[in-house]
Amino acid sequence: MIVSENAFKLMKFSILILMSFLTVKTWCQTGQQSLFNGKDLTGWVNNGTELWYVENGELICESGPDKQYGYLSTTKSYYNFELTLQFKLKANGNSGVFIRSGIKGTTISGWQVEVAPAGQHTAGIYESYGRGWLIQPEPADEKILKTDDWNTMRVLAMNNEITTWLNGVKMVNLTDEQIGKGSGFIALQIHDGGGIKVKWKDIMITEF
Repeated sequence: MIVSENAFKLMKFSILILMSFLTVKTWCQTGQQSLFNGKDLTGWVNNGTELWYVENGELICESGPDKQYGYLSTTKSYYNFELTLQFKLKANGNSGVFIRSGIKGTTISGWQVEVAPAGQHTAGIYESYGRGWLIQPEPADEKILKTDDWNTMRVLAMNNEITTWLNGVKMVNLTDEQIGKGSGFIALQIHDGGGIKVKWKDIMITEF
């Protein structure tokens, strides 16, 4: 049977549509998963001497007696994903969410989505032990941070592009080849200096 050129193009288009549908279906089957069970630190590793504990279903980070950097990292690596979580600043609040990261002792490599007191660039992206600040939110957008209540952060990592939102407001979008080449875990940070306390809850991830 001889297939006309138009019929062949239609067949090819139909196959592409079917493949796209199957790809979307596979992504939907992955679904959203919780990284924090609200009971203990299962699925996480404490790096350092600072304090990480669970109280009333909330994950709490607090400076310890050494007043050094501390990180709570996932046991699993994540590359392309959408991460959502809630945080509440209690004391000083200098913290952050690291993506595609690795660690030796408490020296971390990777990229931090900032969590910090008002005016200190929450949801901006910082490269530790590297290039420093890569992008900061607009000053007007930083006012969306709630200093005495829960904040919702969303981080979308797709290949070499990172986008962040805070309380529903888009904060930054960055395309960077080095980030695209990165790999590793997700981690929460306690900054050094002491006197820091931050609460976390509803830590959810969807992998792509």
